[in-house]
Amino acid sequence: MTMPRLVFPLLACLWFLASRSSPAHGETSPGLHPIVLVPGYTCSNLDARLTDEYRPPPGMPWCGARKGKGWFRLWHNQTAVQDPRLLPCYADQLRLVYDHAADDYRNAPGVQTRVVDFGSTRGFASDDPAMKNNCMEKLVTTLEGVGYRDGENLFGAPYDFRYAAAPPGQPSAVFDSDVSRLQRLVEHASRKNGGKPVIIVSHAFGGHYALQFLYRSPLPWRRRLVKHYVMLTTGVGGDVAVLKTIASADAGPSTNLLFYANTSRSFASPLAVLPSPSVFGRAPLVVTRDKNYSAFDMPEFLADVGFSAGDVAPRYLRRALPVTLGIRAPLVPTTSVVGVGLPTPLRLTYWDGDFGKIPQVVNGDGDGAIRLEGVLAWRAVIEKDPDQGYFKFVLLPNVTHYGILSDDFALKRLLEILAAVNQATFKFN
Repeated sequence: MTMPRLVFPLLACLWFLASRSSPAHGETSPGLHPIVLVPGYTCSNLDARLTDEYRPPPGMPWCGARKGKGWFRLWHNQTAVQDPRLLPCYADQLRLVYDHAADDYRNAPGVQTRVVDFGSTRGFASDDPAMKNNCMEKLVTTLEGVGYRDGENLFGAPYDFRYAAAPPGQPSAVFDSDVSRLQRLVEHASRKNGGKPVIIVSHAFGGHYALQFLYRSPLPWRRRLVKHYVMLTTGVGGDVAVLKTIASADAGPSTNLLFYANTSRSFASPLAVLPSPSVFGRAPLVVTRDKNYSAFDMPEFLADVGFSAGDVAPRYLRRALPVTLGIRAPLVPTTSVVGVGLPTPLRLTYWDGDFGKIPQVVNGDGDGAIRLEGVLAWRAVIEKDPDQGYFKFVLLPNVTHYGILSDDFALKRLLEILAAVNQATFKFN
């Protein structure tokens, strides 16, 4: 295991990047191992269609206008965001419900959904300027500049970001299906490239999918088909920044489709990224005049910020927390890349207990979203499993959580990492 250290751009490391000319447009570079990109939260696109079972929200019959008319874009849908009349419709169709009989999350009645462009990176570009750097568009362009081609040796694994893993013995049908599709995609990418093992590159929440995929794959299969795992901005056991988002999600109507009418509170995924007691201990993460909340107090925090369903806290304890506590070594060569040196929430103060207000924030070190302590907590995880082998930290100074996908400095470092993994040389444009 390589101990964590700050890694700065070194001119000596760049000589091999400049020693070859870039491939001509449309050509792939021989010898490159295929790459599968697993995007961050909300980067995947979702389509939906409405059946006769769908019932629009009260007083909004126009929300059912698409019944029987086939598939339409549910997320990202900029038309809905710009039209206050349509926003409630899309929020209602995007929400999940918890089916107690099945013990699982599912779509609202009468709503069917599908992930768009699975296997391709085409869906990682955004028409919304505010989100353009949040997905993987610039990373894809950069990889194309050194010989990667979509569908040939470069693949995308979007997923339904509303769902999350459940512990063994508890159902999570959609999440499990997405993980299984990722396994088949890795096999396909390897076959298409002469049996070369695949490099997995995940960003942020996509790391949860990638890790579950690795955990659920037999070890011989994993070591035969996965050459390297590059994990961007994924710590161990959630972080404090998510608490601010969860607390403010009941602040009222918003042009943010996920916040409108608390839509995102119906998802399984927010519970999956709450701070882990094993990482954050009993340090106060949220402070009010009357009460402090540590990572051990997440059930009380959920109730106090207004999660309406009475079974949400028990569901968190039964489904989400065991997965968070069960994080372990991926058992493939791994490089963890994260930004550092930026103010990152360490503690939130809502002194009068009004979680709808903007909190006072005490910051620590990190990438603006993920605390450095949460990333370096991987050391303890890796040390528990001597079979892990290669695990390296690369810390990028002053690179943000999303800037890791768009800053030229960060992209150069990623290409250096991938060049070393490939044992090939190519030039950064």
